[in-house]
Amino acid sequence: MDKFYNRYGHLDLLTSITQNVATTKGRLTVIIGRRRVGKTKLIKEHIKQIQCVKTDNTNKKPIKHLYFFISKKSQNQLVTEFTELIIHVLKVKFFAPKSLRDIFEFLFEYAKSEPLLLAIDEFQDITFIDNRLYSDLQNLWDSNKSESKIHLICCGSRYSMMINLFQNNQEPLFNRHDYFINIKPLTPYYIKQIMHDNNIYTPDNYLMWWMLSGGIPKYLEWLCLLKTDPLEKLINHGSPLINEGMHRLIEEFGKQHRIYFSILHAISLGNTTRTRIEDFLKEGIGPHLQVLDLEFNIIDKVRPITSKDNSRDIRYQIKDPFLMFWFRFIYANWSAIEIGNFEYVQAMIKRDFHQFSGKALEDLFKAILVESKQYNRIGGYWDRKGENEIDLIAINDLNKTIEFIEVKRQLKHFNKTKLIQKANQALTVLNLPKYDVSFECYALDNMEHILNKHFLTLQKQQH
Repeated sequence: MDKFYNRYGHLDLLTSITQNVATTKGRLTVIIGRRRVGKTKLIKEHIKQIQCVKTDNTNKKPIKHLYFFISKKSQNQLVTEFTELIIHVLKVKFFAPKSLRDIFEFLFEYAKSEPLLLAIDEFQDITFIDNRLYSDLQNLWDSNKSESKIHLICCGSRYSMMINLFQNNQEPLFNRHDYFINIKPLTPYYIKQIMHDNNIYTPDNYLMWWMLSGGIPKYLEWLCLLKTDPLEKLINHGSPLINEGMHRLIEEFGKQHRIYFSILHAISLGNTTRTRIEDFLKEGIGPHLQVLDLEFNIIDKVRPITSKDNSRDIRYQIKDPFLMFWFRFIYANWSAIEIGNFEYVQAMIKRDFHQFSGKALEDLFKAILVESKQYNRIGGYWDRKGENEIDLIAINDLNKTIEFIEVKRQLKHFNKTKLIQKANQALTVLNLPKYDVSFECYALDNMEHILNKHFLTLQKQQH
């Protein structure tokens, strides 16, 4: 997937920062985002762009750049690797640093005379090399940023660690950043665009790609290569999908990964309240739900659209459609995978797919509504007994409109009368007089109508 999708706002920001660093002096940008979401590609696209950026009108030299990847090597190995890169790119002589601190100190000094872009990828892994380096960097930054013409980019894929490094007031680098960029997965509009570019778009495929990628560019690349029958090809020997959940989360969760995996598995099976999760696991889960929500950013709290923020009527859901699928079908059948029985896993998916994909379709339509920016409140509804559920309610308080939406795979199963009955109960609680009310069915077989309705503004912006 060579084309660059939907990162141009971030790219323009980075280029503007780097281009102006000669006058603004030191600037620190933090880039976070989950594994494979496209952080490194964004940095590399930025590096491509600045090959054409000049330091000023009289000096026609391009701004020099260095890209450091903090791999799992010893400090001595990284020092050797980065030293060779510096000598090659900056054309310096007699440079023999003994530590990473020496390297950073040299680069801050170098940037006092020449503008420099320094990108450090997997920045949080410095923790495993020498944790003291964060304090060294803080001192170097504070001492040199007003004189050094350097744009320092610190990029990391371990969400909780990066947030802690830059937003915990007990950490040396707290609040040192000038810009904070959180790279999100690609939205439904761009997933559809990628599918059209590869001539494989259908509403059914669209739902499948949403479930299997969650908008993660690397997963979309895998799907582009497969073209057809993705489930059959991905649930097999050697598939990158099989171990992906493990790779993404075990390092993030650390020693407590088993309890977090168990909770996420329970949620993927439809146990969405604390009580039901604990009943399923047959044990208490303490603060782990809050940690999954606030620290790891893996789950969401969901309340009825009619409730207040402090309501205890909470359900939990996994944010990422791919992880929802992975825990429901891959992790749940790990014993079969361990003995290579992928036919069994495929049979389990085939048996439960219809029910599972119904909820995924609801989440896809909600993401489409959010992306359209046509509403200021979007959510579902259920009463105090957990009954009379409405899949989606979309409200625009400025235009005074409210849309009640039932999600179905097929339009023929839509019962408008039943939806109106449930909506009347919700309207009583919402208390929105003089609002224009509509009742809709969003389904696979009217997908094009829904997309045209909500993506028209985005399509105009693209052209």
